[in-house]
Amino acid sequence: MSIAVGDKAPAFSLKDQNGIERCLNNIGEKALVLFFYPKDDTPGCTIEACSFRDQYATLQQLGAEVWGVSGDGASSHRRFAERHQLPYPLLVDEQNNLRQQFGVPNSLILLPGRVTYVIDKNKIVKLVFNAMLDANAHVAKAKTTLEMLNS
Repeated sequence: MSIAVGDKAPAFSLKDQNGIERCLNNIGEKALVLFFYPKDDTPGCTIEACSFRDQYATLQQLGAEVWGVSGDGASSHRRFAERHQLPYPLLVDEQNNLRQQFGVPNSLILLPGRVTYVIDKNKIVKLVFNAMLDANAHVAKAKTTLEMLNS
């Protein structure tokens, strides 16, 4: 079952690339931009991750944390984050449990999907954006949603 706009986000806790436990319930009064991407260091995923990197300060000014999620392991995430100077955590979801909790579909049958969620401070989902082939649009949609939440 997929998470939809208006749903309460499922509580979750996962370790990031540095072994730090990241928990939805511990982000306080901030919103969360949670983006699921298929694989570290692939062209589309690199474009998406770098777009979030380039807009990270703006997203923080809008009151949000940014977390990326894929099925890659911690060492792959560390290399990816270091290579592209990503300032936000990448959550390790090797068993795809979080992906399944959110109902992120596969794209093109085999590839894990590319879906971005904006979760407000009350843990309510305000955006579900699913676009496998438009990696640049994810950060723009998240930013627009956060701007609306702040208006």
